[in-house]
Amino acid sequence: MEFGWYHEFHRQVPGQTDAEAFAMGLDQAVAAEGWGLDSFWLAEIHQQAPRSVLTAPLNVATAIATRTTTLRIGTAVQVLPLAHPLRLAEETATVDQISQGRLLLGVGRSGNPRAYAAYGVPYSESRDRFYETLEVLKLAWTQDSFSFHGKYHHFDEARAVPRPFQKPHPEIRIAGASEDTFPVLGALGYPLFVAVRSGTLSGLAPDLHAYREAYKAAGHPGKGQVHLRLSMHVAETDALAEAESKDSIMHGYGALKSQLEGSPNARRRAELDDVLSLTFASAMRDKVVVGSPDRVAARLQALKEELGIDGILAELNFGARIPPDAMMRSLRLLCETVRPRCQ
Repeated sequence: MEFGWYHEFHRQVPGQTDAEAFAMGLDQAVAAEGWGLDSFWLAEIHQQAPRSVLTAPLNVATAIATRTTTLRIGTAVQVLPLAHPLRLAEETATVDQISQGRLLLGVGRSGNPRAYAAYGVPYSESRDRFYETLEVLKLAWTQDSFSFHGKYHHFDEARAVPRPFQKPHPEIRIAGASEDTFPVLGALGYPLFVAVRSGTLSGLAPDLHAYREAYKAAGHPGKGQVHLRLSMHVAETDALAEAESKDSIMHGYGALKSQLEGSPNARRRAELDDVLSLTFASAMRDKVVVGSPDRVAARLQALKEELGIDGILAELNFGARIPPDAMMRSLRLLCETVRPRCQ
């Protein structure tokens, strides 16, 4: 099972400056490689200055690439409808060249309408823009020159320079959130990202079944890869892990309420009541994985068997209130003690 870290480059201590947030996050990526982590996943977060400095994940991916040698560097996710596809093809290929083939491109539409409003892109266009940008991106990566005439973008004999280090191109993983998206992504044959915020871990099973049935029906090889973004915290004992993470997790779900109320995704809005009544005990049961290495390893193994996941993206500080030293201790336990039990 692949072990990755989902990182938002959030402000990890009160009053942290932009420069301090970048420096701390970059140091943490280097430490993660030293402890044997497989991959490091960068969010793309706009219009949330108090929370995160990570608006340009490909720039940060380049910085990480120059500081590491084995760590695979991913985006989780690059918001395709907000990107110019030719520029994106060149920038991703540049990161792939500098990292010598360590880029993993996770892409999605995002459920944050504030980012779309700031960029002047109607969220109602997000689905069409997503698939059009994805199509252009693959053409630009693989063709010496290409022409394309779509709804939003037009190119005649365009060239993207450089070409990716990986051939034919970096692996693409797509985030699935809307119920109707899962069979579409299965039919297209892409590896899948899933996450739990307002839903439950067990509630992912029907969506993953729909994805895999469509994947199989389309004749793709294998069963279709699924990678789960998972809020986690590991400490030496169950009691310590719960005590260190409870305030942060509940703060994170408190902030989620406003996002669900304004979400353009009807499915997420319908789950608002569940979040409003959420307790830490129910979050522990249905949404997060918190505990000692023994408890966490057993839970991950159970999720692997129940959902057929191929990897995790550990979100180690959901709510951004776990102190950096406790978060890094959690990462080290995850890499050195939990990971060897889940291969």
